[in-house]
Amino acid sequence: MVLHHKSISNTSIANIFENKTSLKVIECEDKDFLLPNVIYFAPADYHLTIEKDFNISLDYSEKINYSRPSIDITFKYAAQVFQSKLAAILLSGANADGARGLEYIYKNFGTTIVQNPSTAEMENMPSSAIRLFKPHFVLNTAEMAQLINSFNT
Repeated sequence: MVLHHKSISNTSIANIFENKTSLKVIECEDKDFLLPNVIYFAPADYHLTIEKDFNISLDYSEKINYSRPSIDITFKYAAQVFQSKLAAILLSGANADGARGLEYIYKNFGTTIVQNPSTAEMENMPSSAIRLFKPHFVLNTAEMAQLINSFNT
């Protein structure tokens, strides 16, 4: 997962989420190898890219859409690696980060899911994606949970 967040305490965002799932949740480090059934979070202030050999690379290059990590960057790399096996969700946010990356996933035959802007706390990110292309799904969060659960059946 790529979230726009600041590193403001010793508690990582992964620690907050690990109590909500039975899956392993970690804040990734450079050169971590992607494993199944693990949720990876990009650390604050680093772009997360995925290499063809399923290794994660962290990058401190310039901000994209005023953001580091940039959702667009991670989505683009994930699309190149996973192509049609990728499903990506774009949620609430205050800028357009993620819209172009999600479109790239769509063009590489991945599944694209956008939060219904009317249910988003900040609608700019999902609205930007919808203006750019027609995502496969525009859903509220309860519908997203049902869809995600259907992927395992």
